[in-house]
Amino acid sequence: MNHYFTWNDRLGISLPTIEREWEAFSEAERTYIVTQWEDIRGSIPDRVIAFERVINAKQAQLFEEEDFERSCDINLDIAEFASRINDLHIWYRMNQEIESKRHS
Repeated sequence: MNHYFTWNDRLGISLPTIEREWEAFSEAERTYIVTQWEDIRGSIPDRVIAFERVINAKQAQLFEEEDFERSCDINLDIAEFASRINDLHIWYRMNQEIESKRHS
C-alpha cells in the first residue's frame, strides 16, 4: 500500500508499520495515516464475517466427519480462523489509540 502500511495475508488487510514515534510525524503525515487506517479499519467487520462463514462451513464439515485425524485437522483450521478473528478485533480497537494520539 505505502511505507506506513504492509499487507498481511493472514488477516487480509494492511497493517500499520510505523517505525518511529507518533510525534515525529508531521501533521500532514499523521492525518494521512489516520485517514488510511480509518479506511482499512472500516473493512475489518467484513473480514470478520468472511472468517465466520469459513468457521461455520468447517463446523458443518466437522459434524459430518467420521475420521478422527481429519476431525483434528478441521478443528485446527477452526482454531486458526478464530485466532484471525481475535486479531482483527484487536486491530479494530487500535483506532482508539491512534485517535487519542491524533488529539494529543
